[in-house]
Amino acid sequence: MKTDLRCKILVIAALVVSMAVTLILPAYAAEIEGKTATAITVTGMNKVAESTIRGVIKIQPGDTLTADKVKQDMQAIYDLGYFFDVVANFTEVPEGVKVVYTVMENPALTDIVVKGNTKVSADKIKELVTTSKDGILNTRTLNTNVRAIEQYYHDQGYILAKVSDVAMSPGGVLTLTINEGVLEGIVIKGNEKTKENVITREMKVKPGEPFNAKDARRSMQKVYNLGYFEDVNMKLNPGKEPNAVVLEADVVEQKTGTFSIGGGYSKADGMVGIIEVGDNNFRGSGDKVKFHWEFGGASDRNYEVSFTRPWLDSKQTSLSFSVYDLTNEYTDYKDGTDDEKATYDKNRKGVDITLGRPSGEYIQNYITFKNRRDTYDEWKSGEDYSKDPQYLKDNFGLTRSITLMRVFDSRDNVFAPTEGARYSLSAEFAGKALGGDFSFNKYTAEGRKYFKIDDNHVIATRMTVGYASGHISDSNRFEVGGSDTLRGYEDDQYKGDKMIAGSVEYRFPVVSKIQGVLFTDFGNAWKDEGYKLNDLKTSVGVGIRMSTPIGPIRIDFAKGSEGGRTHFSFGGQF
Repeated sequence: MKTDLRCKILVIAALVVSMAVTLILPAYAAEIEGKTATAITVTGMNKVAESTIRGVIKIQPGDTLTADKVKQDMQAIYDLGYFFDVVANFTEVPEGVKVVYTVMENPALTDIVVKGNTKVSADKIKELVTTSKDGILNTRTLNTNVRAIEQYYHDQGYILAKVSDVAMSPGGVLTLTINEGVLEGIVIKGNEKTKENVITREMKVKPGEPFNAKDARRSMQKVYNLGYFEDVNMKLNPGKEPNAVVLEADVVEQKTGTFSIGGGYSKADGMVGIIEVGDNNFRGSGDKVKFHWEFGGASDRNYEVSFTRPWLDSKQTSLSFSVYDLTNEYTDYKDGTDDEKATYDKNRKGVDITLGRPSGEYIQNYITFKNRRDTYDEWKSGEDYSKDPQYLKDNFGLTRSITLMRVFDSRDNVFAPTEGARYSLSAEFAGKALGGDFSFNKYTAEGRKYFKIDDNHVIATRMTVGYASGHISDSNRFEVGGSDTLRGYEDDQYKGDKMIAGSVEYRFPVVSKIQGVLFTDFGNAWKDEGYKLNDLKTSVGVGIRMSTPIGPIRIDFAKGSEGGRTHFSFGGQF
């Protein structure tokens, strides 16, 4: 499956409901050949008007009779759908032959009984039977109704479903038996590392239940979106029972473990090294683990450890936590410019814990507890914040907060989406009641929408709006600028209590595993003032996306109001 999710399911299901009758002429019918019809009579009808029957009879008084003409009339009467039998009798008279068609009407419909249905209600199926109660049953109409019932099932994704039996009792009770087509089992192939239950727990289709093609396609998307496989394909094989199937899922595993090592040298810090080890499918269990360590120089204590378990229970409750102690160099900029205000080392130490649970097919809810302490470590250049005690008190200290987040995600592929959308709302609440030094509320809304305009050609859009109030530290403010929000500007160049940021990208294939991008970004952040739409910063640019053994790599060149910049980063795109 790479970037195109195609459900490779081949099923042929057909159902023909017919109530045919063999119309037999009396043995003496041959004696009427060439004789003249003197009268045509119809008998036996009760609720069907005689004019309805006569409207399809071709033989008229005075016509020359043949056995074929009589059989054609009998068939035409039967094809009206109101009769379960038609008989022709003949009486010879001096002038010729009298023809009498005797009909036997279908019973009047008194009730409908539906059997075998589990996915469509009996009331819905009965709605699709258009014969009114106490009305005479018409087999032609019933055939149309049966096809409508099957089509309704197919529209819901139950492509194997069929009306397997139609029966009418003499008392007028119509019984419809539904065979919904069962999934007998699931077979997984190609998984050498990944445990089978890690794959099957993502599937919406379950053995023993009616097979649904829409759920199968969604299951394939969910399995691929795990990120453990280069390709995912599914096909149906015949089951042991009639109208039953076995789903075979073939996966091609890819490397999920990462290891990187790097180093550098500076006069200030001397030799500095970085080691990072992780696995997004730890021991095939679906758990994610990562360990990051920086050593040498002033960074001996830099580390971050994170862990995610996506399934704690059968309700898909997820748990994530991250423990970190990191010291990095930060640069603040003068408001509205790229002029450096101060450069300094800042340490952040803490733990984040997140619990998640879905509340629908595409909706996920999260709650995050954050406990983080920001410390001003060492002045590098520009303003020396250590000489401003009030600034240090307002911006460095302990943040304890709870964040509630709700995400709707219908993207077909979370790594390279071509269709669908992702919308998120989050609210972070920090207060001294939680034991922290800051008290603020922070709200963020983000929307992403994807439009497929051709094979592997996609327009991707993103819009983010943020608002915060209260005593919020500089580290907790919104940040705009850099490769993730506003290309063509310095990383986190604009900070504030309010922000707007957006992007539009046109993505197109170049060669295998390389994608080109044309984009425009806009955004800004403001402190202690309203949103200034006339003050939005903009940029345009080009970029490439490369799939490599160490993960996705992004390279963008963007030109903003203050010149052009190249951005190099790891990780997927929005």
